[in-house]
Amino acid sequence: MNITYKKADESDIEILIKTRIQVLRNVNNLSEEIDITLLEKESYLYYLSCFQEDSHVAYLAFDGEIFVGSGGICFYNVMPYYHNPCGKKAYIMNIYTNPDYRRKRIAFTILDLLIKEAKNRNISDITLEATSMGRPVYEKYGFIALENEMELHK
Repeated sequence: MNITYKKADESDIEILIKTRIQVLRNVNNLSEEIDITLLEKESYLYYLSCFQEDSHVAYLAFDGEIFVGSGGICFYNVMPYYHNPCGKKAYIMNIYTNPDYRRKRIAFTILDLLIKEAKNRNISDITLEATSMGRPVYEKYGFIALENEMELHK
């Protein structure tokens, strides 16, 4: 096993979309029968725009020519506040490792590359959503669960 990591670019959009759809199907228990054509189209437009604006960075992991993992980070601004006077934030998403390659520090390495991208942009306010499977990786890195955030879905 010789894992290499590549910063994704526009030529990698198809693999990023495929992985995102796979992650969303798994996390939301969506069967293969559910039509996600619109989601694929919008994801393509999202990645295209974000690569052009430099507002999203993704890393891909390969074992030789075999794709084995990925992860992304979105950069955005909010109104400045006391603990974040610049208002810059980052959101980590789509951390994925092929089941045959799990527990080999691939997700941790991708997470570290993404965190370094944020730090290079002077962003220290970094959030993510964790599945039960991913939570130990994030906790090992130093992430803590938030108590005061809420979310509205209508």
